[in-house]
Amino acid sequence: MELVVTAKIRWLPTEAQHLQLIETMQAMKQALNFASKVAYEHHLLSSFKKLQVLVYRDLRELFGLKSQMACNVCTIVAGVYASMKSNGERTLAVFKKPKLQYSYNRDYSFTKDGQMSIGTLNKRIKMPFLTKGQERYFDGSWEFGTGTLVYKKGKFYLHVAAKKVIHPPSVYQHVVGVDMGMRFLVTAVDSRNRHLFIKGTPIQSVKARYVRLRKELQQRNTKSAKRKLKKIAGQENRFMTNVNHCVSKALVQFAGKHSLLVLEDLTDINDTVCVRKKDRYVRFTWAFAQLRLFIEYKARLHDSHVLAVPPAYTSQQCPTCGFTHKNNRKKQIHTFICGACGYTSNDDRVGALNLRQKGMEYHHGVTAQA
Repeated sequence: MELVVTAKIRWLPTEAQHLQLIETMQAMKQALNFASKVAYEHHLLSSFKKLQVLVYRDLRELFGLKSQMACNVCTIVAGVYASMKSNGERTLAVFKKPKLQYSYNRDYSFTKDGQMSIGTLNKRIKMPFLTKGQERYFDGSWEFGTGTLVYKKGKFYLHVAAKKVIHPPSVYQHVVGVDMGMRFLVTAVDSRNRHLFIKGTPIQSVKARYVRLRKELQQRNTKSAKRKLKKIAGQENRFMTNVNHCVSKALVQFAGKHSLLVLEDLTDINDTVCVRKKDRYVRFTWAFAQLRLFIEYKARLHDSHVLAVPPAYTSQQCPTCGFTHKNNRKKQIHTFICGACGYTSNDDRVGALNLRQKGMEYHHGVTAQA
């Protein structure tokens, strides 16, 4: 299984190199908008080769781009218009920020003395760099691809695509059942009967605040209110992304290496679950798909694997006697009480226990076949 992640590298340029990079980014921005206008005038041209024939020479002469940079401009613009066509959009693409891409071993490379060699408008430059928190991607086992230059608050970062083939273990040390929800973002129980509860109540409070603020701004319906709406939409998205990163990291660390994490397959959950009107916004904007994605790739980094199983009856089945009935779960008090044997526990915990059992059955089947 191939795992692709983004490794973030911070560059440490000198003052002169800083100016060279700024000059290169400005030239790229102008070149992108030039190529975009040409593509638009030729009926939203989304073919890289056709666009390159039209603008390659001008990109080199007018903006001083190196050969690979000019090709990258054509690739970016053609890709943008191809995406717009698939979405039914027919407008001029405007690049407000420069998008500078580097190809590994062409535009950027690592030198023997521990620096990075970068292409600019004038010449290649060498500079030191930092990989704080990203050291694992530079152990020689990862393959690097295209890098994107990001300039933020006076600092330069290169976001590099790194990939590695990871083979999941045939035998797992631990099986972890993971129930995801709104009251508890994650409820996990492993094969050693250890438990992990991550509350979702604080997150719901933050999202409720965004709901109130959005409603107030929509009622104003002014230009400044619309700008504010756009701003808080980005803030809310970044907030949820950060939450999902933290939750997935805590879960994978709890599970440990060589673990099988069993989750409910919530792909179509929004189409099948009925939610009270006052809870719909919070429920339908809950990024379960993103959380699962984060759990999956972080599990692979820890030599673990994620198994998604159908969610049917996981919260209604007794983990002790197997009796299944919808009345077993008392949603109002968040408690599970078995109608047959009387087993009582937290309803989210019961869901995690049943998922763990499914994982154990899967694991026994895999090891039996091996």
